[in-house]
Formats: sequence, structure tokens, C-alpha cells
Amino acid sequence: MQTKYIIIIAVILVVVIGLILGIGMRGQVYGGSIGVVEVNNIIYSSKDIIKDLKLFGEDPSIKAIILRINSPGGIVAASQEIYDVISRQQEKKPVITSMESVAASGAYYIALPSDVIVANPGTITGSIGVIMEWPVLEKLLQKLGIEFEVIKSKEHKDIGSTHRRLSVTEKILMQELVTDVHDQFVDVTVLHRNMPRDSVLRYADGRVFTGQKAKELGFIDTLGSFEVAVDIASHLTGIEKPNLVYAPKRLRLIDILIAPMEHILLPKLYFLWQ
Repeated sequence: MQTKYIIIIAVILVVVIGLILGIGMRGQVYGGSIGVVEVNNIIYSSKDIIKDLKLFGEDPSIKAIILRINSPGGIVAASQEIYDVISRQQEKKPVITSMESVAASGAYYIALPSDVIVANPGTITGSIGVIMEWPVLEKLLQKLGIEFEVIKSKEHKDIGSTHRRLSVTEKILMQELVTDVHDQFVDVTVLHRNMPRDSVLRYADGRVFTGQKAKELGFIDTLGSFEVAVDIASHLTGIEKPNLVYAPKRLRLIDILIAPMEHILLPKLYFLWQ
């Protein structure tokens, strides 16, 4: 009886450790013709999405990739890394984006290199812009009697600290940073949507559009559901009845607990519709 309980506890520990570390079964894809990579929720990390894209990109049985997006965007660097990999995979085989409920900001950014972008009429997309924010705990810390002793090499080394407000000069520096990244977003949109820069800039103020409006303005290619995206992939590959293969799902307990806290407390650049 004691041995039985030990085995049960051991199994539970393995499952818990697997959730915490994000251990998942991976392997070669067999018998598929179209790979589906799902991007859900806030993009905190690019690692798993890139693994899935490369898995399908390197598998000869996968003739096209559908990027199924339901996300408000996320961290700038992570979005740019995913964008880069999609750009390279798109040179090898067709990539079609299917937007579900939301595909805004960074999620729109990663869709840009696709051969075709498909959205529902009521999809929320757009939000071309950059945001950077963090809490200022200065007054709270004063009430608690907590002070920070800071030794720094130069005056801006602790820029963005939560225990003090930015100086006027630091606000200018941070605005320059955000503007730089915003220009990068605009440049990529101009490149892939084949639109005049002035036309993109007119709407690159963080506003969101419906899928229908985005189609009218030229920010997506066509209206339709996931099934329409599958039909387009089928047409581009010449496969009449494609077999869809989904990338493996993962659940990382450590990401669920830690990533949102990092989002709240640490200064980061975001392509994010809030």
C-alpha cells in the first residue's frame, strides 16, 4: 500500500515538473499536408512559436502553413523574432494568416509577411503602434518607509525604475525609443502591404479596425473564416483535400505565473492593444 502511494506521488511530481518546465512531446510530423500554428493570448515569448514554424517549414510533407491568430500582440522583440522566421518560411512554402477574434498590434505585425491575410468581418485588428509602461511605486514606498540606495555609473542607468518618476530628459529619451520602434512597425507595414507611407501613417496611431474596415483600407487581403484560409492554402498548394496538422499544445505553469508579473513590473516595449 505504501509503495502504491509512492508511485502516485511520483507521477504527480513528474506532471507538475513537466508543467513548470514546459516539457512537451515533440517529433516529426507525419502524413500532413498543411500545418497550423496557433498564436493565442499575449505574445510574451517567441520560442515555442518559432519551434512550431520551423518544424512545419522543414517537414517535406507540409506544403503550406496557416498561422491562426487570436492575440492582442505582445512584446516587441518576441513579435519581431516570429516575424523574421515567418518571412524566411514564406520563401520556402506558402504562409496564410487566419485572424480569429483579435489580431492586433504585434499579432498584426507577425501576420504581415504572409502570402495572404484573412480576417473575419468582425475581427479586431490594426493597432499599429508601440507602448511602454510600468508602475511608479514611489509614494507607496514612502508610506511604507522603504528607500532605495542606488549607485550607478551614469545618470540614466536606472531609467525606468519603479521607485522613482522619470526626469524630463528621461521622458524625452524614452519617447525617442518608442518612436524609433514605431517607425520600424510602419516600415514593415509599408513593405508588405505595398501601401504609401503616408497612407499607413494616417492610421498608425494605435487605432483598431474591424476586419471589414481593414480590408477596405488595404491592411488585410480578404474576408473569411478559418475555412476560407484552408481553401486558399489548398489552392496555393494544389491539394484538393488537405490534411491539417496542428502544432503541439503546451501548458507552462511557470509562464502563467511569472510572465504576467514581468509584464506589470518591468519596463518593456510592446506591440500591444490593451
